[in-house]
Amino acid sequence: MNDSIRSGLLRSVFVFGTAGLLLTTNACLVGPKYQRPSTPAPPAFKGGTPADWPSAWKEAQPNDAAIRGQWWLVYNDPQLNALEDQVRISNQNVLAADAQFRAAKATVLVSRAGLFPTVSTSPTASRSQTSAATGARSLYAIPIDLAYQVDTWGSIRRGVAGNSAIAEATAAQLEVALLLYQSELAADYFQIQGLEASRRLVYDTVKSYERYVQLTQDRYDGGVASMGDVALAQTQLETTRVELVDLGVQRAQFEHAIAVLTGRPPSELSILGTPAQGPPPVSLIGIPSSLLERRPDVAAAERQVAAANEQIGIAKAAFYPALAFSASAGSQTAVFLDLLSWPSRFWSLGPQLAQTLFDGGRRRAQVKVTQANYDATVANYRQTVLTSFQQVEDNLAQLRLLAEESVITDRAVKAAQRSLQISTDQYRGGLTNYLTVITSQTFTLQNQLRAVDIQTRRMDASVSLIQALGGGWDVSLLPSPKELRH
Repeated sequence: MNDSIRSGLLRSVFVFGTAGLLLTTNACLVGPKYQRPSTPAPPAFKGGTPADWPSAWKEAQPNDAAIRGQWWLVYNDPQLNALEDQVRISNQNVLAADAQFRAAKATVLVSRAGLFPTVSTSPTASRSQTSAATGARSLYAIPIDLAYQVDTWGSIRRGVAGNSAIAEATAAQLEVALLLYQSELAADYFQIQGLEASRRLVYDTVKSYERYVQLTQDRYDGGVASMGDVALAQTQLETTRVELVDLGVQRAQFEHAIAVLTGRPPSELSILGTPAQGPPPVSLIGIPSSLLERRPDVAAAERQVAAANEQIGIAKAAFYPALAFSASAGSQTAVFLDLLSWPSRFWSLGPQLAQTLFDGGRRRAQVKVTQANYDATVANYRQTVLTSFQQVEDNLAQLRLLAEESVITDRAVKAAQRSLQISTDQYRGGLTNYLTVITSQTFTLQNQLRAVDIQTRRMDASVSLIQALGGGWDVSLLPSPKELRH
């Protein structure tokens, strides 16, 4: 082996050894280490505890398999179950959120590709002539180029980590959308059932008022009542018929909304009325701090904080030199058949070090930008946590107060019915005028409708409480780093 070949080999070994050393020592991360921001968490919810409501609420225990996934099954309504099953697969907003998650997941792969060398080739074939005195000549080349950006300060790895956090946040936002539209569907469904109950009640009332019209007409024909009594009875009847039609309008609107939530045109869906609803089902409340693990919107906000933290590290890494490694090899010859021969080979390799010496304060300003963005995401995360506590407290208070109001309203309904019966008997006996009957009828219907409305609001608050508690979701359901790479 001659000296030139030996010298070339030594240089190659040195360059490749240096590159290998850089690859294996590629572990210096510049920038802050991420820690989840602290948030206020009261020891218990103010609005309700098992001690306060022993018959209605249960405190969730660690690892308690509370409402998991199909939370609507607690309502034991097959029609509702069938509708809810369509949201995940047919709701267009959920499908859009799923597409955004897939895009975020692919972005992780894009950024992760920066950890590996880029190998490219650009075969060429040319024919040229430099002057009339020389003949035309051909040139064939097959170069193979390798470029590698050494992640000495961790900016690429932080980019991967940041995009992974964003992908996790997008996955959580998908669950937020899914829970939102599932809850909206359940709330609309219970509104329909409430309207159905009101329609049945008003329909029965219309039939009752028709009998009262006949009663006043008979008494008028018998000369013991005035035409004013007949007119009052007829007015009451027609006013109630209008209310019955209006309830149908409201029902149609909620039915159309549910059709869209399940990804269907409104004309393709009809929802049947069901028997009267019972009280809301038991919900597992848990302790306030558990909301940090159970709410997908809280998880999404926390992952946004993690992504913002990585951006600070990337900005700080720009202050340090960038080290790149490139290599090129291939074959070049004027004779096509000699492309694969040993004498036509060529190669080159070497590292490159780049450092910005002056940029007018741009990098320092960029660090400040990323730090400010981080502070904003922290504030947003803490606000999301506080809002989650508020939503749970609101619905606990609403359920507790509506339960009390329901008991009072039931008493009012019974009292109004007794009053109506008494006034009717007195009117038949000629002891009172028909205005007293009309007043009793009005109070009776109002209290009956109020009782139905309270029951509907209790069901709606129950759905809202389940939504506020995360719908059985858990932060452990976020995709793992391994899952994001596939």
